[in-house]
Amino acid sequence: MATLHIENTVKDFDEWKAVFDKFDRFRAEKGMRAYRMSRRVDDPNSVVVDLDFDSVEAATAFRGALEQIWQTPQSKEQLVSHGTPRLYDLVEQRQL
Repeated sequence: MATLHIENTVKDFDEWKAVFDKFDRFRAEKGMRAYRMSRRVDDPNSVVVDLDFDSVEAATAFRGALEQIWQTPQSKEQLVSHGTPRLYDLVEQRQL
């Protein structure tokens, strides 16, 4: 499994999340299997999103598609900044 790690600063989390949710189908069609979303405790508009894919190839392809999302008027309105998406290959996962 591969994870695309994205760090965003948004204007308003609730409004940004509503826009994020509108792209559920797009992400699924591009091969995303699951995601995790976290917010900084001291800055709730600082958001980390980890998107999981079956392969590094699928995650890499989505990284290009992500540029399409960031160019939409809805995203431009909500994003203050975004970091460079980073690609990680899952080595181990354990739940206790």
